[in-house]
Formats: sequence, structure tokens, C-alpha cells
Amino acid sequence: MERALVTKVKRSKKRSDLRSGFTTGACAAAASRAAVHALLTGRSPSFITITLPNLESATFAVSRLEHHAGAVLAGVIKDAGDDPDCTHDTEIQCFAQWSEQLGLTLDGGVGVARVTLPGLELPVGQPAINPVPRANILDMVQLEWNLNVDAKLITSPSQASTQQGIALEIRVPDGEERAKETIGPRLGLIGGISILGTRGTVKPYSTSAFSASVRQSVQIANANQQNHVVLTTGSRSEKSAMAMLPHLDSICFIQAGDFVGVGLRASKRYRVQTVTVVAMIGKLAKMVAGHMMTHVSGRAIDFQLLADLAVQSECSAELCQQISKANTGRHVLDLWRETSPQAFLDLLCQQAAEHAAVYVDHHVNIEFRLIDFDGSLLAKHYSPSHHTKNCYSSSEHNIVHRNIDQLSTLDPAP
Repeated sequence: MERALVTKVKRSKKRSDLRSGFTTGACAAAASRAAVHALLTGRSPSFITITLPNLESATFAVSRLEHHAGAVLAGVIKDAGDDPDCTHDTEIQCFAQWSEQLGLTLDGGVGVARVTLPGLELPVGQPAINPVPRANILDMVQLEWNLNVDAKLITSPSQASTQQGIALEIRVPDGEERAKETIGPRLGLIGGISILGTRGTVKPYSTSAFSASVRQSVQIANANQQNHVVLTTGSRSEKSAMAMLPHLDSICFIQAGDFVGVGLRASKRYRVQTVTVVAMIGKLAKMVAGHMMTHVSGRAIDFQLLADLAVQSECSAELCQQISKANTGRHVLDLWRETSPQAFLDLLCQQAAEHAAVYVDHHVNIEFRLIDFDGSLLAKHYSPSHHTKNCYSSSEHNIVHRNIDQLSTLDPAP
């Protein structure tokens, strides 16, 4: 078989028509600087300017500023631009207060997740404030401190003492509720959202962020001793996969969307033993041709290839001709239903699995499962790794799959 095609992640051709936004990390840094400015000076700024991690300057409106005894609570509304982000419009807050501990300390409060599983770049037990935004927050607060000390703008003589520090707590009041729309809980990020952003800005409809989340999900599964991951193309296929494979931990299920190829390569990189891909006909039909990146604006379905496979499956000449002229993957499946030749769907799964195996240089056991629109299993194929140390014999492999099939008889909820 020819080497599977590697399709690069494509950026929107109309990116200039879309509006960029800011990360949760940038908003946290802005809220922190505003809170510390008010704590030091007693003033209430309406706007605050920071330097982003990418070294660009950005000005934020201060949405909340509350003065308390020895403390200030400031907030900034996150504007994600035209990026489809569940944190858009949430308020990122910083509660800054004087502390007897010297220097600056940073913690997460309500709505900021805590790390509960190994495998992330943060230790277990720490707030989910990633290293780059953490550094940016502390840099902006230190800058504010230096400017006000140098200009002698600190209002209270006691506060001017260099023997005091400032404790910062990042808060997201509705963070726990918004986190339900993310993969955070599955990665062991509990209690809220993560404070993220290596640049400070978010690009609209960013494919790089999504592909990074797929890689990280594979890494998390591997770090938690999971040797089998399941890549799904959406929520329906994930729901079906969970019903078919209930013995797997929830962190094994990864919504890869159009980036199955990213999940496959990550599985090879992190030495995952087995990958099961669960997809519907539209995505599978593209992977049959070796395209592991399946965005609708990318490669189209090769209906002639599907027709050729129908010929190999000994489908009727009429069905083969109809498939060659089909309009969509769903149309192909509707045509198939008229006579239901199982060999055709089995061959589609086989072709996709063999291309995926080549994609990862045969370092990973690959299984493809085609599901119907109601989540029921239509066909599957298993392609063992060429590098498996303890390969199953043919009879052992059949026993394993009979056991899995027994679990697969569960129909997913509609």
C-alpha cells in the first residue's frame, strides 16, 4: 500500500475577516494588574494596559473594581473574538491583598480548576494556571509594584513597607459551570476552567488549539497508565464508543474531530498500544483514501475509490455505478442499505485501518469502527502493530474480540 497522505492543519483563508480575541491568561494578567494598581494607589482605573506573552501591548476595560480592607477585587470580561470558545464573556477576576509573606504569591480561587491527575505540565494539587500565563501575571504585577514604588504613589505608609508582600488569587465565578463544556474534567482538571494562553491572543477558529488538545488528551491517558485510546469524530460517535467499550476509563475517549491524524501520531509518540477510531460514514470515507485530517474544507470524498472498493467487495454492478455518482457519504450508506452487502463496509474499515497503520509506521495496533447515525455498529477492522512484542495468536485475537463484541451489543441511548 502507498504511504498514507499527511494533510497539514489548514488555516482559514478568510482569517482577515474574523476578529481575534484574548486568552484567559491575558485577562487574568490584566485583572491582576488592575487589582494591584488599585491596592497600591487607592485609585480605580477604568482601563488597564499589559504586555502580552507575545510582547504585544493590549488594553482592557476593567469591568469590576471593589475596594476591601487591605484588598481589592478586580475583573476583566474575556473577549474571545470570533473564536468559538465557551469562556467567551466570562469575567476573569483577581483578588489582591496584602500578605505577611514577602514577594508575590499566586493561587487559584473559585472557578479555577485544580490538577488531580498526572501528565500535565503542572503538578497534581496545583491550580490550573499554566506556566506562561502564570509568569505573565507575576510580571505585570511586579511591573505595577516597581512603577508605583519608584514614583512613590503608594497611598499608605504601612503599605509602602518592603517587608510586606501581595497575595493574588485568580477567580472565575462561573468557571465550574463553563468547565462542563470542556474536556478539562476528563483530564483531571476539577472545579473550574484552566488559565491558559502562550501568546495572550486567540486566533479565530484556531485549529492549532484543537489539535493541541487532542495531543494533550493522548498524553494524559498515557500518563495515567492507559494503553488503549479511542479517537472519535464528534459527540455522537463518542457516545456510541463509550457504550461499545464500557471497560475503558473515560480519559481514554478523545474527541479528535477532524484531527484523527493528530491523535494517531500522538499515540505513536506516547507509545500507546492500541487506538480505536470510531467514525460515521462521512469521515470514514475520507480516511479510506488515507486522509487522516478530514475537515470539510479539505479533501473531498473520492466516490470513484469507494465504487472501486464496492467492485472488490463483489457488490452488484448497479450499486457500484450508483456509489460512483453519489453526492455524500450518507448517500453512499443509503445506497448500501438497499442490499446491505456487509463485505463492502468491512473493506472500508480495513482500508482506513491499513492507511492509519502506515500513518504511524505500524507502531500502534489500529482498529476502525464504522457506526450508523443512531450509534449502532455497522462494521469494524483490526490491524495489529508490526512492533507488538507479545502479539496475539489468531485464536487469541478472536477471543479478545469476541469479549469486546459481547460488550458492544449495548445500544447507545438515542
